[in-house]
Amino acid sequence: MAQMYFYYSAMNAGKSTTLLQSSFNYRERGMTPVIFTAAVDDRFGTGVVSSRIGLKEEAYLYQDSTDLYEDIQELHQTSRIDCVLIDECQFLTRSQVYQISEVVDKLDIPVLCYGLRTDFKGELFEGSQYLLAWSDKLVELKTICHCGKKANMVVRVDASGKAVAEGDQVDIGGNDRYISVCRRHYKEALGL
Repeated sequence: MAQMYFYYSAMNAGKSTTLLQSSFNYRERGMTPVIFTAAVDDRFGTGVVSSRIGLKEEAYLYQDSTDLYEDIQELHQTSRIDCVLIDECQFLTRSQVYQISEVVDKLDIPVLCYGLRTDFKGELFEGSQYLLAWSDKLVELKTICHCGKKANMVVRVDASGKAVAEGDQVDIGGNDRYISVCRRHYKEALGL
């Protein structure tokens, strides 16, 4: 019986690396995984999932208007799919999380989602909110704060390295824009 998994963390915990390792494991066993990633995140090129340690693989793109159930069902009819892997899943909409739950429940294909739990304001992303609510399995991937404690928050910084408390929820960036920290250092960085 297929299940829906949500692998979540702060930034720099190895989410994309773990996704790419899962893809490799499926392929190594003669199975066919399919990877999707958010069109909004083009830091490493369009339609590419890339990790900081140099692994990368091509992926199908999704945006807010994409019907993931329809796309996956069509791909599955053309060539058997054994697993769906979704990177940057925090950018999924509520409808898309429902659609991938239908992939699990109706097509019996496991779906493994990898993404951030919260944004730089400590608020849930829409996709993360519904993945936390509807997933069969929740798996926290861990990274560490500069103090050595588990980092579970993300601070957005400006060009001079100062913490930013306001702005749009989505502002694509990497280590130049975001720092993973523990809750204590998150509060300190924002003066809370």
